[in-house]
Amino acid sequence: MPRPTPSSSTMHLILSFLLFLTLISSLPSLSLSFPDSKPIEWWCRSTPHPHACRYYLAHSKSPEQPKDEHQFYKLHLQLTYDLTARAEGHLGRLGRRCRTAPESKAWFDCWKLFGNTVLQLNRTLHPQKPTFTALDFQTWLSASLTNLETCRKGFADLGASAEIIHPVMHYNISDLISNCLAINQPNGTTNTTAAVDVPSFTSVANRKLLQLSARPNFIVAKDGSGNFRTIQAALDAAAALRSRTQSGKIVIRVKAGVYVEHLQVVSSLSDLTMVGDGKGKTIITGSRSVATGSTTFSSPTFSVFGDGFIASDITFRNTFGPGSQAVALLSGSDRSIFYRCSFEGYQDTLCVFTQRQFYRECDIYGTVDFIFGNGAVVLQNCNIFARRPRPGESNVITAQGRTDPNQNTGIVIHSSAILPAAELLPVRGTVRSYLGRPWQQYSRTVYLRSSMDAIIDPAGWLPFNGNFALNTLYYAEFGNTGPGSALSRRVTWPGYHVIKRPSLVRQFSVGRFIAGRTWIPSTGVPFNAVL
Repeated sequence: MPRPTPSSSTMHLILSFLLFLTLISSLPSLSLSFPDSKPIEWWCRSTPHPHACRYYLAHSKSPEQPKDEHQFYKLHLQLTYDLTARAEGHLGRLGRRCRTAPESKAWFDCWKLFGNTVLQLNRTLHPQKPTFTALDFQTWLSASLTNLETCRKGFADLGASAEIIHPVMHYNISDLISNCLAINQPNGTTNTTAAVDVPSFTSVANRKLLQLSARPNFIVAKDGSGNFRTIQAALDAAAALRSRTQSGKIVIRVKAGVYVEHLQVVSSLSDLTMVGDGKGKTIITGSRSVATGSTTFSSPTFSVFGDGFIASDITFRNTFGPGSQAVALLSGSDRSIFYRCSFEGYQDTLCVFTQRQFYRECDIYGTVDFIFGNGAVVLQNCNIFARRPRPGESNVITAQGRTDPNQNTGIVIHSSAILPAAELLPVRGTVRSYLGRPWQQYSRTVYLRSSMDAIIDPAGWLPFNGNFALNTLYYAEFGNTGPGSALSRRVTWPGYHVIKRPSLVRQFSVGRFIAGRTWIPSTGVPFNAVL
């Protein structure tokens, strides 16, 4: 049978197809960017610090190519943890090179801070509960970054050379943590529970607080009527108990008295509650300062890093006086609460160092930057007292320390009162007082429905150093009252905001900013979850 002869149209299609194949074969090979084949370079390109990302991931032991954003995040986080753990070990070996006492003190701070960073990164990488959220991770990553910034600052505090830690700082861990913060990015709402207001006082809350003081594990009394005469002895006993019992609240009752002690609640001592006999009755006091050889980080009379710490009815005091950084209390405790406490000092009185913190019905006294740090913090129904500074100085209430735009940190002052302390009254007409100044690039402070005495300067806010951070800070005022709240002469910085709509500040409520509904109710401490 003879073959059929192709039609002219069929021949045309065949020739066109052959020509197409010839053209394709002459082109360079193409790499198609499907999600499961994107190289490390592609993923690193979208981070704030792509160079550090590319360098370390290219040299990592894992040959894994991330298939999605979550896998990229976990890979980057694992690398950051591994590198930080290696840096901590390296830093420990550098201690023997310290030549002066200031170098040794600053180095020791760094070693502790790197150790805490390893802890924060580890629990971010391996969360112990499936209920932990992106907000939890962002909180711990934010603390990690702040730890490293604080390490550097210690050397500057004491005028010591930071050369000894340069080998560790070349690891660029800060850049890697900043990348993790950018990749994680929790959505704007930190608590999806309906916004139901919680009363400022309830009988249930009162009953729980009474139960805490009625059934303590340990009692401290200077007159010998308790288990211990010093708070340090009680903390040591609590740490031993925690090593045997990994869960459950431990309560220390501290009877009235003046306790001259410098104290630290370490990270392993979690869920500790300290109950005093009242502000001005149970007093913990010290006098360390930068001027007398401490770093700001090591100057606190009382510092706490164990999660879930609660203090009520206690005064924390630093008696050094004006003229130097001298911290009364430093909190790096996640989900820490201070209820009916007083914080008394001058410069740098209260260091809201890192993590989520809540202050209710507290008094804070100071002069310069006396509420400072980089935690996610809400002060509610508190009294903030400006004291008498050194001649020629101004009072500045806040100096918030956010260094990265993706840190979920800031200072929120809600339903509180800004007042002159008694010692300021005779000179109130000659001393200027301000709501805050930008200590770091992305400083964030918000005053909500608070009462402001006339001591507040009409400008409201003070520059820190020329134009530094005026474009990148976030300062806001909403619904404040009193003669110091007048807005007509406030600063006009790009980062300053006068807010009139409640919907724009709801993100700074206790319920949202620190996810307070998930952890405050069980403590018995009263709070208002919304504005």
